[in-house]
Amino acid sequence: MEESAEKAQFKKMTETPVSRLIISLAVPTVITMLVTSFYNMADTFFVSQIGTSASAAVGVVFSLMAIIQAVGFTLGMGSASIISRLLGVHDLEKASQTATTAFFAAFLFGLVISVCGTACLDDLMRLLGATLSVLPYARNYARFILLGTPFICSSFVLNNVLRSEGKSAKAMIALTSGGFINIALDPIFIFALKLETAGAAIATVISQIIGFSLLLQFFLRKKTLCRISPKYLKPDFSRLVLIILTGLPSLFRQGLASISTIMLNRAAAVYGDAALAGMSIVMRLIQLVASVMIGIGQGFTPVSGYNYGAKNYERVKKAYFFTVRAGFMCLAVCAAVLFGFAPQIIRLFRDDADVIKIGAAALRFQAAGLPFHSFIIATNMLMQSTGRIKSASLLSCMRQGIYFLPLVIVMPLLFGLLGVEMSQAISDFMSFLTAIPFIIVFFRKLDKNES
Repeated sequence: MEESAEKAQFKKMTETPVSRLIISLAVPTVITMLVTSFYNMADTFFVSQIGTSASAAVGVVFSLMAIIQAVGFTLGMGSASIISRLLGVHDLEKASQTATTAFFAAFLFGLVISVCGTACLDDLMRLLGATLSVLPYARNYARFILLGTPFICSSFVLNNVLRSEGKSAKAMIALTSGGFINIALDPIFIFALKLETAGAAIATVISQIIGFSLLLQFFLRKKTLCRISPKYLKPDFSRLVLIILTGLPSLFRQGLASISTIMLNRAAAVYGDAALAGMSIVMRLIQLVASVMIGIGQGFTPVSGYNYGAKNYERVKKAYFFTVRAGFMCLAVCAAVLFGFAPQIIRLFRDDADVIKIGAAALRFQAAGLPFHSFIIATNMLMQSTGRIKSASLLSCMRQGIYFLPLVIVMPLLFGLLGVEMSQAISDFMSFLTAIPFIIVFFRKLDKNES
């Protein structure tokens, strides 16, 4: 029965027309990413009703959550890339060993973050950019997020293993269920129980634990190709190293996203809580829209990995170009809406003249760079899913690291607050230009392998 299911899945991944296959995998993933981002936005929306300092606190803790996501994505995307290629050559045993290793490692790393973060909470919040007025709100929010960190990290692994098998719909059911619960609990904990920012965090942690439990039950009930069980936990340190190395692009991407958020918070904080709150809202909005492309990309990666492992290179190329086109069209429409209605959108979160002015300007700059994400993300995920770790890692460092970090330091010195607002858009365009030679070289090598 297990062998028959594996063969059926292999046939689906290597023979179904790529456009139909990617759409079938991407739609559940996009829905999941949107719901996840939407309930993060719900936190921002409800907390913003408390006050400008509380709204700014969400932006501060957002960088902590980016660190947690970096760990989860590193182990999740690293294991998923390996698993999809192992399934492409029908090695189910090693795929299960990889999934099990990544799962237990994620829970352990999450536990370490939880303990260390709680032990130095105030210092951590100040490091992340909290001002004296923002610190109490940030502390209350972060304390509960840290308690749920082991479950959050492990959920990323379970989620990505399911996607690597082409089972995006199962992941969607689990994660969207948790997301809707979070949205429902936010106003209860924040306003009815008067827990303010702590209430938003408690709602988030409860939803994450529910999502984790729903994801895990698919593996425990043997509804997946890969198994997660202590019997697959072999004393093989090299497997964990391989997972981490393969996930390095995700670590760089998410880790640098955290560092860049910290730097952006610190740069904005110079201009007051209104600037910090405005940039916080914009970061959440851009994350919401960018999640569409990440969702499409995560629908693409198992197709790329399966077919690359099966040496079906023509399908890899078709899948890549379809992903870029679909992503560009979606992001272009979203960017037009954000650009045209920027002040009105910011006002939905915080009806403060200074917050609206700063947030609208930053949102328009970032909206201008959004369509470039389709090419940047698709190229990065192609490199990672085919095992091009060095190329994928370098590309991951560009947008939030190599380009953005110097820009967010230098641009405010030259242009003041305007420099803060436009740094990310400039970084996006430079990252787009950098990705072009990578994809040209990749396809030239792929053509040689086919001949």
